[in-house]
Amino acid sequence: MKKYIKLLSLSFMMIYFSSCSLYEDPPFLSEDDIFSNVEYSKTALNGVYGGLAAYNNYSMTIQVLINGFSGYFTQRMYGAQLFDPINQNLYSLKPQANSKEVEYVWRDTYATIGRANDIIANLKPVENPVSEDDKNLNNILGQAFFIRAFEYFNLVRLWGDVPLRLDPMTTENIHKPKSPASEIYEQIISDASNAVRLMKPKVTQDKGYPGAEAAHMLLAKIYMTLAGNKTAAETEYWQMAYDEAIQVYGKYRLVDFEQLWSDEGGDNSAENIFEIQFNLANPGAMMKLYTPNGATKANTWGRFFINIALFDEHIKLYGDTLNFIRHKDKRINQTYRSLWVNVQKTPPKSQKSYPFISRKNFMTSYPIACKYWSKSVNVITEHNEKNFIVYRYADLLLMLAEISNELDNGEQMEYVTEVLNRAGVAPHLLYFQGQDGFREAIMKEYAFELIGEGHDAFNNRRRGYEWFKSQVIDVHNNYDKWDPKLDLKLAEDENTVMHLPIPTTEINTNQDIN
Repeated sequence: MKKYIKLLSLSFMMIYFSSCSLYEDPPFLSEDDIFSNVEYSKTALNGVYGGLAAYNNYSMTIQVLINGFSGYFTQRMYGAQLFDPINQNLYSLKPQANSKEVEYVWRDTYATIGRANDIIANLKPVENPVSEDDKNLNNILGQAFFIRAFEYFNLVRLWGDVPLRLDPMTTENIHKPKSPASEIYEQIISDASNAVRLMKPKVTQDKGYPGAEAAHMLLAKIYMTLAGNKTAAETEYWQMAYDEAIQVYGKYRLVDFEQLWSDEGGDNSAENIFEIQFNLANPGAMMKLYTPNGATKANTWGRFFINIALFDEHIKLYGDTLNFIRHKDKRINQTYRSLWVNVQKTPPKSQKSYPFISRKNFMTSYPIACKYWSKSVNVITEHNEKNFIVYRYADLLLMLAEISNELDNGEQMEYVTEVLNRAGVAPHLLYFQGQDGFREAIMKEYAFELIGEGHDAFNNRRRGYEWFKSQVIDVHNNYDKWDPKLDLKLAEDENTVMHLPIPTTEINTNQDIN
């Protein structure tokens, strides 16, 4: 049954040792040489981050996957049809085991973990470091622990029980059974805690690398996920989440929302806690993903449409229904685009979509996600050096607001108001309707602030199936503007919508997974 075992072994090792580095390939030296000095060890670390920046990881495919599995998006690819396979499967919350998005993200996530495992296995922590080299080596090891924790956190939330690979890949350990999610979480917490201990803080960290604060934020997200929909009286995880998140408070600051999404001004800003670095040698594909064909001189796609139930709610709460050009909420025009110019037409032609025109045609029935849309119409290449922001301070403030509401410590309004003040709006009425009202409002605020940034699928499921169904699936399926010719029908089966299936290639090649 497992006739592709040798092929998998060879292909996995080729992936592991192939070049995905942000800067250069790790040199083929002995392990003692690589991990005995800072320069070679940092080059190996760049290979780990290169795995995150790979085309089938955060450069493109994982964004297609997470956006699609969130319940907030419809996409255009195969002939721009509602009934294309990706829309009818992944984006309808009915993912298939042989989906290339499922296959590729699984493969490249484990490839990145494999690179981190190599560092962790060979670079030992220096207790009580004194020299700069010792501190730098500890920092590199901490970064490897951080990325391994981060990638396993993605895996366990997307797939549930998964194989736990902690050692460098060999032909002897290539087959691995699934470990229960509880065991995966134990390892993630251990790795993230090691990262907190070993990574340099923001103030002394090298530019482009996350500080220890990112590991604190990761731990806070882990504890929030483990808390689920329990109250603070039912679980200690909310307090644990607060203890980690508060370590980051005040160490970053909000910047102008428009600056975050400018072609250059948002990279490594004072708001960014963890971002994936792209450069001229290793550009990212976000511009191609988010910019519609014709909006620049480059060959771009414009893949992501935002479902209108969410968009309309954002406009209702914070927008201006009489003036769709200038909204009160500064986030709206940087998040959704419904009016643009096709510069590849002669002469250039104005393009409109919902809400500027009625919903009659699939291609014009949604606003388009535009945070990573190229702001220059004159670009001629579809890839650019824009970084992908994974964690930013606004997210941390929303987390503290949610946590504080669960703990009932009286701090929740302070944190959310910081985010809303930056947007130019005030808290809406639901925030003042007790703990339950605040909870519902803050969960939706994550979408208004962070949609398309890789968190939607996770935030929507974090409080469990009933929350996901009532607050996302039912809202979309029962929306009064829902049209079977224009809108996807989201699946409702808990066994289908909460986790992705193990990829077909893993089932066919891993002897320990049936």
